[in-house]
Amino acid sequence: MPTTPRRTAPIAAAVVTATAALTALVPPAAGAAEPHRSDGRDRTGSVRLDWAACPGKGEDSAQRCAELPVPLDHGDPRGEQITLTVSRIASTGPAARRGTLLLIPGGPGGSGIDRLARFGPDLMAGTRGAYDLVSFDPRGVGLSSPVSCDLDPDDVATVKLRPWPGPGGDISENVARGKRVADACARSEDPVLRSLSSVNEARDIDRVRAALGEERISAWGVSYGAYVGAVYAQLFPHRTDRWLLDSIGDPDHTRVARGWAENYGPAIEDRFPDFAAWASKPRNPLRIAPTPAGVRKEFLRLAARLDREPRPWPGARPPVLDGNVLRQTMMDAFYSDANFPALAELMLAAEDPRKPLPEPEVPPLEVLQNNAAVVVATICNDVRWPRSVPGYAREVAANRVRYPLTAGLPVNIFPCAFWPYEPAEKPVRITSDGPSNILLVQNLRDPSTPYRGALEMRRALGERARMVTVDAGGHGAYLSNGNARGDRTVTEFLLTGRRPGTDVVCRDPGPEAG
Repeated sequence: MPTTPRRTAPIAAAVVTATAALTALVPPAAGAAEPHRSDGRDRTGSVRLDWAACPGKGEDSAQRCAELPVPLDHGDPRGEQITLTVSRIASTGPAARRGTLLLIPGGPGGSGIDRLARFGPDLMAGTRGAYDLVSFDPRGVGLSSPVSCDLDPDDVATVKLRPWPGPGGDISENVARGKRVADACARSEDPVLRSLSSVNEARDIDRVRAALGEERISAWGVSYGAYVGAVYAQLFPHRTDRWLLDSIGDPDHTRVARGWAENYGPAIEDRFPDFAAWASKPRNPLRIAPTPAGVRKEFLRLAARLDREPRPWPGARPPVLDGNVLRQTMMDAFYSDANFPALAELMLAAEDPRKPLPEPEVPPLEVLQNNAAVVVATICNDVRWPRSVPGYAREVAANRVRYPLTAGLPVNIFPCAFWPYEPAEKPVRITSDGPSNILLVQNLRDPSTPYRGALEMRRALGERARMVTVDAGGHGAYLSNGNARGDRTVTEFLLTGRRPGTDVVCRDPGPEAG
């Protein structure tokens, strides 16, 4: 599901931006609205990339961009083409350069161009210029043949696209919205939208590899990008070099995003104690309650009260603070400890009607539209979802009792229940067939891709992988929310190719054999 790297923005921004799993998208550049192209270039994958300034980055930026034609349909490689925008920061140590490291963005819907801008400098320094660092906006995203379902503006907010049940667990509004969203996407009749899938993104990555002139490529995939990276390693094992998968979802090919959504229930329960411990510290000026148990009780009480008595929030999308907006804010905040203060501030402001709510920061509507279309189309095209509305209602009722913090969201109905298309092909099953060159890195208390899901990926890969478990909370371990020992273990793998002899747990001050 949608993922975000580490965020330190005010929680007001977190509420209205693409969430937990979605990096900020680059708005389409001027003239980028036309998604198809046919420019006569070689369409076999052997394409020269002409690097130039990235839109919005400036001529003096080390990050450069190029356009790459890829087949709309990989089954017809010489047919209609669409455009990927690829981005690169060239190695700062050409003598030490050993190849290309591809950053696979999260999401679905995350911008690799933004991710490279955010992590490129630290990654280049940490790997001592050993790689050209490359990323891309996946098909349909940002600068790469962007798509839109032209949804009602009220339907594009994360708290609406995520099917939070109504008070008491009612899902009737979710059913109506799911039908509206699916119908709107079908009306667009955009073949790019129909082509969005994890398998096609992996095939696009192989076109990027070929265009870079690399026989084999290394990669760092995070969250949804880790799943795409696993799919690529299954489809093109002989093209992989040093393969890093970070914050990993359960690879169950019969469920895919359905399983990722369901995992939010236990993941948030795993993570909440970190916030509760922080928010109950005696000298914390944003203290919520005297004990961690009290913080949990206060959160649940406040969410229930806001369900009954929402507060207006002018300028936000939606312009109201209700229980579900608070719950979504919590999920977003748990991506990084750095967001704990903003969540506590919102809770304290919501508790006191005399206090103003934070000033909302709303991304441009076209960014939200693009993000919504990519998320919905990808997760619905990947696998068939159940269609029974009563079945979802029963699941929600049980899940609300088991995981009260997420109030039934993880198993609720998505637009995929009304998606008019069948998946074009079966999802890829991840197996142990392939080279032993994969390193997994996973936080123990990840709010989006929980540790139990990562263990399923580890089991599926067998001896192909080793796993570095980091005793930390947050989403995105390497160079984000992990710890120094975990970062050093990963960096050594990228520099030398050496993995730990066994799975390890990295606790401060050092790793322990697992």
